[in-house]
Amino acid sequence: MTPPSTSVVYGTEDVLVSLCNSVTRVLSVATQGPVHYSGMVQRITKTCLKPDIGCFVLFDGGFSGLVIINFSAAAAMEIYERYMLSMGMSAQELASSFTSDEVSNVMGELMNQVVGDFTGKVRRELQTHITQNQPKMLVLNQQVVLSVDANLDQPEARRVTFYTGSNNIFYLELAIDRTQFIKLYDFEPQDAPDPDALMAQAAAPAPAAAPASATDADTEALLRSLGM
Repeated sequence: MTPPSTSVVYGTEDVLVSLCNSVTRVLSVATQGPVHYSGMVQRITKTCLKPDIGCFVLFDGGFSGLVIINFSAAAAMEIYERYMLSMGMSAQELASSFTSDEVSNVMGELMNQVVGDFTGKVRRELQTHITQNQPKMLVLNQQVVLSVDANLDQPEARRVTFYTGSNNIFYLELAIDRTQFIKLYDFEPQDAPDPDALMAQAAAPAPAAAPASATDADTEALLRSLGM
């Protein structure tokens, strides 16, 4: 049946905005500072890994795609340092160069959190499911551009500019198959689970067993008198 013309349609830009919001949410919490993105998006022909740190992750399922984030050295070091300091590490213990394995590991962990937040929103808001692979990091200290083949049938690619709290720049690139989600009927997206509430619930002590009622005591006494 052909959906009515008033049906709500979600396209590439809607998916992109959801992903961008995941980036700002995760990195703002991680760095305890503002991270925002440009209101203008570039339509590009292909996605590329570029200096100084390129990170990419592939996803598949309800729709397929590729996410790339290209960090400048300054942006990567700012995010790394703010995140590690917020985790209680002293400034003397921090890596001094963006080429350090520790910096790459932290950026990969944050990328994993970003895509995990995004896939959760896809499941709740678009009512479909996508899976991701482990993010891959590549430190590029020379002007090298690498393309990642995502095996998309009808790719659409976009690039968005992001700014850290200190106005250092990094770029997000998204390539997905050309697709649209059409809302067939109204529904309320599920609420995102509150990790703090889940952890508090898991740590809460189990309720004490309720005392036996008088009826239970009478029944036990009767059974004992019968030798049972």
